[in-house]
Amino acid sequence: MNADTARPLVTLDEIRAAAARIRGVARRTPLVHGSSSPRATTLLLKCENMQVAGAFKIRGAANMLARLDRDDLARGVITYSSGNHGQALACAAQLLGAPAVVVMPTTAPSVKVNGARSFGAEVVFAGTTSSERKAEAERIRLARGLVMVPPFDHPWIIAGQGTVGLEILEDCPDLVEVYVPVGGGGLLAGVAAAVKGLRPDARVIGVEPAGAAKMSRSLAAGAPVTLPSTSSIADGLLPVRPGDLTFAHAQRLVHEVVTVDDDSLADAVRYLAREAKILVEPSGAASVAAVRQRYRSLDAIDRPIVAVLSGGNIALEQMAAILMG
Repeated sequence: MNADTARPLVTLDEIRAAAARIRGVARRTPLVHGSSSPRATTLLLKCENMQVAGAFKIRGAANMLARLDRDDLARGVITYSSGNHGQALACAAQLLGAPAVVVMPTTAPSVKVNGARSFGAEVVFAGTTSSERKAEAERIRLARGLVMVPPFDHPWIIAGQGTVGLEILEDCPDLVEVYVPVGGGGLLAGVAAAVKGLRPDARVIGVEPAGAAKMSRSLAAGAPVTLPSTSSIADGLLPVRPGDLTFAHAQRLVHEVVTVDDDSLADAVRYLAREAKILVEPSGAASVAAVRQRYRSLDAIDRPIVAVLSGGNIALEQMAAILMG
């Protein structure tokens, strides 16, 4: 058994405790049919695009901040993020009166930068990769004595994200498959821990961009792999490496991780806008892209399948360009 396989996974009790801890901060998001037509498909959409700060990330950030003591909060918190986690941390910190710093890539979409600033965070830019912004965040943390709130590779973050899985099974107890977008793997790890803890026979499937296939490459290698670079319109799914703990969850609990290309991501964004009347960013639409890639016709789906729409933070100009594409 290798070191990753031996790592303790987040438990169902920890996820349930997180659900109680974040109640009143994170929303319970709806689970809706994947089409607005009268003949509804059995594909269901978990609408985390309707979450506080526009993405599932508020769950993990709120859970971790709720576990910090007053002295930690008074010193302030810091994170590194492509956007959605940064906004979530800024929002959760503002609610608790804690100063927040978010290190973002120089390529971060303005809608996500402005979102973090609107919640009172100080935004610092560093490089274009997750490793570059992590290094800058660590430097600032040490210089200012701040508390690091990592974007995905921490048990408190994973437990918070796992509340998505709890809600899915409460609303769809006969779940057969759930598709989950994969960036660093925190959402995938949390959903897998919740779903497999309550329904061991259900399949959990991760979805990442073909240009950022860090989790699928890592699973094939048997250990976390660092990609030299990543590229995709799914800006929220571009870490070059999965976390050690998120990888351990994927290795032990996830059925498979599949990839989708940018054309499929754009098609999924258009499908959701046209058929489900839902606006989702490309990262959030990855799950639907994978379902459409596998099943071709969603009308052919005859069993309960859930696709997690992980976020909806997209500039109107980008959405218009995708819809016109």
